[in-house]
Amino acid sequence: MYTNDLRIFRHDGTRTVLNGCVIFNAVKNMDSNENVEPIIEVGEKNFELEVLQAKQPVLVFFVVPWSRPCQTAASVMAEVATTCPEMVKVVKINADNNPDLGLWYEIQSVPTLLFFVNGALRAKIIGTTTKEAILSKLESLSHRDSPF
Repeated sequence: MYTNDLRIFRHDGTRTVLNGCVIFNAVKNMDSNENVEPIIEVGEKNFELEVLQAKQPVLVFFVVPWSRPCQTAASVMAEVATTCPEMVKVVKINADNNPDLGLWYEIQSVPTLLFFVNGALRAKIIGTTTKEAILSKLESLSHRDSPF
């Protein structure tokens, strides 16, 4: 759905930004061979550095590679990561390979999304969801942190 929208606006030379997220970026080359992974893979060894000490909000995506819902959710998470790199850092954790993190954060089902702000767990979504729901949750969390 969003890929087609980007291709329609690809040559018009405009860039639309909403709340720090690039909605349409005409400069993006859809045909490039760049395979830049927008989602960082994190494990028990680097979780504290990548998530708890991060300067920006972090969306942690607990998955397992064999799960169809996780595969579906992965494409949504990739859209969020590429659309809003200034707004949120997106990391994924393989729950099978990192059981201690799964136990610590009480992950009982995958996919599970955890929202961290300033190193603190602020929200949780269990199951698949939409890009819009994730962005809405991120926006509500950012407004709660505002001093105004």
